[in-house]
Formats: sequence, structure tokens, C-alpha cells
Amino acid sequence: MRRPGLEHDIVDSVVYERTVGRFREAGIVLPTFAQLADPTTIPARIRERLDSVDPDAPHPLNLFRAHWFNDRDRHGRVDVPVHVVLPTELTGVPARIVVALGDRFPMIGSHKVLAAYGCLAPRIVTGQFDPTAHRAVWPSTGNYCRGGVAISRIMGCRGVAVLPAGMSRERFEWLERWVADPADIIRTPGTESNVKEIYDRCAELDRDPDTVIFNQFSEFGNHIIHHAVTGPALEAIVESMRVGEPGLRLRAFVSATGSAGTIGAGDYLKERHGSLTVAVEALECPTMLENGFGEHNIQGIGDKHIPLIHNVMSSDLVVAISDRATDRLEVLFNTDAGRDYLARRRGVPPAVIAELPSFGFSSICNILAAIKTAKHRRLGPDDVVVTVATDGASMYGTEIERILARDFPDGFDAVAAGETHGEHMLGASTDHLLELTSADRDRIFNLGYFTWVEQQGVPLDEFEARRRPEAWTEIRAIAPVWDRMIDEFNARTGTLETV
Repeated sequence: MRRPGLEHDIVDSVVYERTVGRFREAGIVLPTFAQLADPTTIPARIRERLDSVDPDAPHPLNLFRAHWFNDRDRHGRVDVPVHVVLPTELTGVPARIVVALGDRFPMIGSHKVLAAYGCLAPRIVTGQFDPTAHRAVWPSTGNYCRGGVAISRIMGCRGVAVLPAGMSRERFEWLERWVADPADIIRTPGTESNVKEIYDRCAELDRDPDTVIFNQFSEFGNHIIHHAVTGPALEAIVESMRVGEPGLRLRAFVSATGSAGTIGAGDYLKERHGSLTVAVEALECPTMLENGFGEHNIQGIGDKHIPLIHNVMSSDLVVAISDRATDRLEVLFNTDAGRDYLARRRGVPPAVIAELPSFGFSSICNILAAIKTAKHRRLGPDDVVVTVATDGASMYGTEIERILARDFPDGFDAVAAGETHGEHMLGASTDHLLELTSADRDRIFNLGYFTWVEQQGVPLDEFEARRRPEAWTEIRAIAPVWDRMIDEFNARTGTLETV
């Protein structure tokens, strides 16, 4: 496949040389995908310099923190990615539900900065993006555009965020602090489900020849970097657990589809461990489950379409989660009454209670889908289901206030906490879950035709090629090629020697 973003060679040498100059002036070094997968391979001088770099600053070296091995304060590095194993007292299932915490990533507190880098880096080293002339447009339902804007700020170029107007106030406040011009925050109509409106606005912006659209839903770098980086990170967590309990088995990886980047880690885990890949969506918009539509508040998982980079034929289950559950559990996890109930009445350990603020709406969605998967498959204490927490509650403070006013007008007390936990977590059932047959996979795959072939102009043969497993193997084989090109690019800038 030769779609933009999958090039093996320099496309425009003039753009390439100008970008080399910009990076030399700005002191920017690009990490390879392999270095982000294994941060111990990052050059020692960079690791030493990172000790004095603020993880929330638009500093070039923070690109080398775009991995899962940051410690809790994001200044240092850990041997095993920070994660939490949710106990039965919280989940109601004996299986180990393991959650990798995305709020340890730099600048935006979400692993979506990794996705943004995975889309941008190939365009840089192939001479397709000129930070001295181009503006980078980041279509998103929230976190990805923040990651793109952060990286654009590092490069000193114009980064434009395109996202639904209905997203949380905290996302817009973050963007207002980071963009160069308020006009670079573009609010499209609707909420999570209104992805087509984002595409339509990007089509308008793309008429400007100095605009480059980094569409996370169709940029294969998003899939590739999660396969290369997130997959091994999750594997490292499971292997660390197996040191003390060698009988543990990785049974499933669970991920809300969103842009379908993160779920690419499921392909890696399936290849290595034979685990199931569970695709998750909002019950209020059951696109994969029922060819359905609607609106929801599970911020971060845009839908009503099938992303081009979703390897549908490798998915095994589809699970739908209601935003009623994620809304109310967000309140449970982020109020004193809720945490006190879980600690005193349910016996949830303090270490787990301390990590609950690391779960945003889509994170809770993933956890609930993991619980439903464990129940459906009747998994036991030796079975591991792994998932990710994309971001934490820091992006949803005003949303929590809104939910409290709407759903708990008389206040959120121990009774409300118990009812919320009982209904939405302990009472999570196996409804709205589908084990995919070949016919189901074909049906879901075919839904993508209307977005990508009819609306976005993807050639039919390229669209159809993704039905074959070999096409995805071929796509991912480009990662070491890009790494060599990144090394060559860094050598041209000479910045690594001056860091």
C-alpha cells in the first residue's frame, strides 16, 4: 500500500533540507520507534538531560518521553510501565483486569501524544511536512489534537486543532494555552459521534496548499506506532506479573476503537500470546454492534464510522458500554464520598484508590468492557485482561460537576456511591457483546466503504487490500525503515551531538 504516510523514501528533497535546517536551529532530535518501545536504548546524554526538563513544557527532549515507561511524576523512568491491577473488590470478577496509565505521558497527560508523533515523524523524514511553511491540522475528538498541537509548538510551526464543540471545557482551556492563535482551535458541530463534521471541515482547510492534514483515523503511522510501542509495553507489564505467578495467561486486550490506533497493540499481543482483541464502542452509538448511530459522552471515542486503520478482521469481540455508566463511575472515582465508600465498604486497597483519578471517561469504558469480557469468557484468577487508561480525570472536572447536578441533585453520598458501584460495575452484564464471526467481520469492514471510498476517495483496491492479514504485516514492516530514516535525519541535523 502506498497511501500518504507510508513512503519508504524522501518525497521532496527541498522540503527535507529546509526541515533539517529548522530542526538544527531548534535543537530537535527525533526518537526512533524502537527507542520509544525500549527507552533504555535512548542515548545516555539525552536521558541525563531529561532529568532537568519539565514534562509539561514544549521542550524538544519531551519527545523522548512519549513512551509508557515514565515514572509517576514523569521525570524519571521505570523498568515496568506504571499500571494498576484492579482487585475483585472493585471489579466483581476474579480475573486480573490490568490498566496501563496513559496520564504519565508528557505535555498532555495522555498516550495520544504517541499517536501524534507516530503520524508526524514519517512525514518529517520523508520530506512531506515543512515546519517552516506548512500548518499541521490535527482532526480529533480531544486528546490527539492536543498531542499534535504540543509537537507543533516544539517545532515552531502552526498547529491547528479540529474537534467537536461539545468536548470538555478543560480540553479547550489546555488548547487556548498552547496554540499560537485562538483561530487555530476549530470547533465543529456536535460531540463524540460527529466525526464526519470533522472530516468536512478538514476538507475545507485542505484547499490551502500549505496545509497538511494529519488524520489519525487514516494515518497508518498511528497503527504502526501502537503496534511497535504500546504492544511491547503491555507485554512487559504482563511478563512482570508472570515473574511471581508463572501460571498467569494473557487472555484479552480491550480497547475502545476511537481512531483505532491503540487497538493496533492488540495485533502485537495476539501474534505473541494468542490473546483476543476486544473492540469497544458506546452503546448510544452502536456502529459495529448494530450498524447504529447516536450521540454519547464517552469523550475520546469518536464513531459512526470505521477508521481506515482499524484491522477489523483481527478483532474478536465487540462490546458496547453506556455513557450513563461511564458518567456516573467518573463521579464515584473522583469524589470523597465515592472513594471513601470503595475503601471502607468494599475494601479496595489504598494503592488502587490513589490511582482512580487516572481514569477518564474512555478509560472507564475500557475497564467496563474488560469486566464484561471476563464475565462472558468466565475468566478466572489466572487470566489477565489488559487495557489502557487513555487519560485521567483532570480533563473532566467541569463534566463531573455537570453530572453531579444532573444525576445527583441531592448530593453524592455513601448510598449513591453504593448504588453506582453496584449497578454499573458489579452489575455489569454480558449484554451488548458480540463474538465476531467471519460474516460479522465482513459486515463491519464493509461499513468503512461509505466513509473511505465514497466520501474520502480512497481507491477501492487499497480499501479492499486491508481485508487480508498480509497487508497489515506489510504495512508494519515499514517501522524499521522509518527508524533508519530517523537516524539519517538526526545525523543530517547534527543536533544529537550538541544536546
